[in-house]
Amino acid sequence: MNQNKDQGFIEIRRALISAWRKEPAVELARRLEESGVEIVASGGTADAITAAGIPVERLSSVTGFDELLGGRVKTLHPAVHAGILALRDDPGHIADLEHAGIKPIDLVAVDLYPFPMRDDRAVDLSSAVELIDVGGVAMLRAAAKNFRYVAVLSRAEQFASAADALKAGNGRLSADFCRELAVEAFRWTADYDAAIAARLAFEVKGESPPDRFGLRLRRAIELRYGENPHQLAGFYVSDGDAPTGIAAAERLGGKRLSFNNLLDIDIALRLPREFDQPAAAILKHTTPCGVGIGDDLRDAFLNARSTDPQSAFGGIVGLNRRVNLETAQAIREGFMEVVVAPGFEEEALKELKRSKNLRIMEMTGSPSSDEYDVRSVCGGFLLQRRDAGFPELDDFRVVTGRQPDAEQLAALRFAWIVVRYVKSNAVLLAESRRTVGIGAGQMSRVDAAHLAVWKAGQAGLDTAGTVAASDAFFPFRDGLDVLADAGVTAVVQPGGSVRDEEVINAADERGIAMVFTGRRHFRH
Repeated sequence: MNQNKDQGFIEIRRALISAWRKEPAVELARRLEESGVEIVASGGTADAITAAGIPVERLSSVTGFDELLGGRVKTLHPAVHAGILALRDDPGHIADLEHAGIKPIDLVAVDLYPFPMRDDRAVDLSSAVELIDVGGVAMLRAAAKNFRYVAVLSRAEQFASAADALKAGNGRLSADFCRELAVEAFRWTADYDAAIAARLAFEVKGESPPDRFGLRLRRAIELRYGENPHQLAGFYVSDGDAPTGIAAAERLGGKRLSFNNLLDIDIALRLPREFDQPAAAILKHTTPCGVGIGDDLRDAFLNARSTDPQSAFGGIVGLNRRVNLETAQAIREGFMEVVVAPGFEEEALKELKRSKNLRIMEMTGSPSSDEYDVRSVCGGFLLQRRDAGFPELDDFRVVTGRQPDAEQLAALRFAWIVVRYVKSNAVLLAESRRTVGIGAGQMSRVDAAHLAVWKAGQAGLDTAGTVAASDAFFPFRDGLDVLADAGVTAVVQPGGSVRDEEVINAADERGIAMVFTGRRHFRH
């Protein structure tokens, strides 16, 4: 019996380790040896532990079988599962173990094949199937079921803390700690199976949405409040997955992030990284109020701010390059809430930290590549593929007599990238390196066109010679006439209206070049 019921502790005498990641497994084995624990390990894990000079019993000597089927079968054996599942206070179970010559296993440490960590599109189906862990999941579930007598470590990230607890407990772990570990193991195996099911369902269903979609979340940050002070709120991430996107960003300075900050940061991470050139986007209420590119980052930021300096006040700045001192100084010329960038030079960070409340976020990796966008509505959830990708210049179809020149095409491409991030109905005016006027969130497209022109005028910007982008087709020619009156020379839009011919004729009449993309970009 390995449990002291009076004090609620489990004595760890024998451990089984089977891990995909060998480094943490070797370190765990070293710590277990120091605590006097007998170690059993499977195949490659045993090789790594032996190479480190740590005594280990190979699992094959326990089961009496070498690995079968190229490693597909190695831990699925009564000598393993009986040793894990035996009730230590059941005389019949103990008698069965003794009769079969099986030793109890008090700790199971498994690091599963990394199926959930792989991008679905980065590995073909046959390779993905080989990353489905069978024996590891079976051992985790068995150990978690028997949590009154067995400690279960379901991820390599738990190995060090468990070894610390074992050392502090003089070779014992508390029953409460082991129960918490069991809960984590069941959560993790559920997530693991859900990821596999989602991938296989995608392969079968193709472009159809999945029949079932699971979300298992844990709270990463407790926020002060939601969109308004009377609303409770938190920031949640996928339980068990490696951090991505905002969850992987590091706050280097400033106040805690708010609910609204996080909504804006999502766009601030994505939009500037659509460009190969140095790029900056300034966000307000999840919509860009200015976007710019430039020869350097400072130039890009100034281009973005020039679109609408008034709205940029208190905005969220997203940048796609490491921030230097000159850019930091330009940012501090006005009041900003948040700056998000891949990195900050030392002097730039010092400069930004002079603004005590400015939240400084470093995001070194790529934005989250999550495939689906999930939203809640009354009584359910909406699920859609994320709006990603856009037509290249070669995919633009000129539908007017006037052909756009090279400079106009560059401006149209720039505008088409940005308009995807503007709340619909959206119409924006742009030059090749900056937005000039943005009409967002209007109930009619002609109003969006009027607003884009008006916003440019408010900022003192000349609209003559600009291009325009519309996130959806023009249902009538009135919106196009507003743009033509403002001096717009070229327009990019999806096309697809029953009145396309009317709108094209209006463009020809006004001497405007127009291209269709065949793809709409509503963002509600």
